[in-house]
Amino acid sequence: MIDDKTAPYAALVLRISLGILFLAHAWLKIFVFTPAGTAGFFESLGLPGALAYLTMAVEVLGAIALIIGFQTRIVAPILAIVLVGAIATVHGKAGFFFTNPNGGWEYPAFWAIALIVQALLGDGALALKSGKAQTA
Repeated sequence: MIDDKTAPYAALVLRISLGILFLAHAWLKIFVFTPAGTAGFFESLGLPGALAYLTMAVEVLGAIALIIGFQTRIVAPILAIVLVGAIATVHGKAGFFFTNPNGGWEYPAFWAIALIVQALLGDGALALKSGKAQTA
């Protein structure tokens, strides 16, 4: 049974948590690895360096959209695709456990699944809709 009184707040907590995680992930790429360093890493994987800049932009904009509850059902699957890309290019080869060298695929896979759950749940409480915040 779904509790219609608390479900919107569960979606809110999940949405904000996912957004904060993506902000932290983008912050790491931008301020620790630097955009140029991130582009170099992408190139070392055989990917175009420009894809790193696109990835960072999608992560930042997607994180903000999740936090404010803007187009959650569209943004969450897009961010899940970013994580599937990370699994396909880096983490999948490292095995299951994220503690393996180069990080395994367990964490990004769980994160991608949580984003799909968010997309299915929708915005939840306190989301930006029609230009104003909603409470439920």
